Amino acid sequence: MHDILREIGATVAYGLIGIGLMALSYLAVEMTTPGRLSRQIWEDRNRGAALLLSVRLLGIGAIVTVAIATSDDSLGTGLADTVIFGVLGVLLTVLAFYLLDMVTPGRLGAILVDETSIHPAGWVVAAADLAVAGVICGAVS
Repeated sequence: MHDILREIGATVAYGLIGIGLMALSYLAVEMTTPGRLSRQIWEDRNRGAALLLSVRLLGIGAIVTVAIATSDDSLGTGLADTVIFGVLGVLLTVLAFYLLDMVTPGRLGAILVDETSIHPAGWVVAAADLAVAGVICGAVS
């Protein structure tokens, strides 16, 4: 019974960290795009904004999953690794975004949330986000 309670506690702890990291990812997307992200997605049904947020959340979810799967038997160390690599994931995806913004004509954030359609650059940013997450997953494992 003690093992089950320990596993439940670990699951809750990892889950809360994962949710916190996804919230941080949300804020990072909010910071890099003009306007309110929640309004763009849920009220304006902006597909470009939804693509950016969705891919960022999937990437962070993958990082958290790999960090959990590769953590050792020490819950404290595993939780710390998850936080560290998750925050690195958020920071590096923001860095990748700004690097792409430097080589993009115009403001990349504004282009990506244009209401008319998903701009092709949205797919490039999505691929960059997933690539960064993949690199971090590889570094964790």
